[in-house]
Amino acid sequence: WAGTLFLLLLDHIIPHLHLNSDEPEGPKSALSKNLKLVLAVTLHNIPEGMAVGVVLAGWLTGGADLSLGAALALSLGIAIQNFPEGAIISLPLAANGEGRARAFVLGTLSGIVEPIGGALTIVAASVVVPVLPYLLAFAAGAMLYVVVEELIPEMSAGHHSNIGVVAFSVGFTLMMALDTILG
Repeated sequence: WAGTLFLLLLDHIIPHLHLNSDEPEGPKSALSKNLKLVLAVTLHNIPEGMAVGVVLAGWLTGGADLSLGAALALSLGIAIQNFPEGAIISLPLAANGEGRARAFVLGTLSGIVEPIGGALTIVAASVVVPVLPYLLAFAAGAMLYVVVEELIPEMSAGHHSNIGVVAFSVGFTLMMALDTILG
């Protein structure tokens, strides 16, 4: 829940476009549509960097039951899906008049928060391992928010788009609690 609520807060603080819609310009329209798109993908990359950093830190310190293969599989999976994310940034920027090289660089830089977050987590590995389960849960909650908010268009349709995310999170929590209680 902390991860979901953290990204919900960032969703309100950082002006951005939702990846799945051409939402009308609202009170945050002082920024260009291109910049909002870059901020949307950058915001979405925060939990990905957290997840990779936490898993790698857990493996490096040996304090968690994590294998190098699992850490590398997660890192590789997230790295592979970053290629289309970079294209989501680069192609519209180029189509809207940015130079091809600049559009490519901006698309690449939209993912810079991932390695920075991962590196900061690894540096803090001695502190991270005791709270590893909580950090993984935080990252999972943040990823849950991203998936529901950005990848299920019906959940974020309409003026009160966050109601769908919160309702999904409540339902998910209830089902996980029932699964744990009932075995």
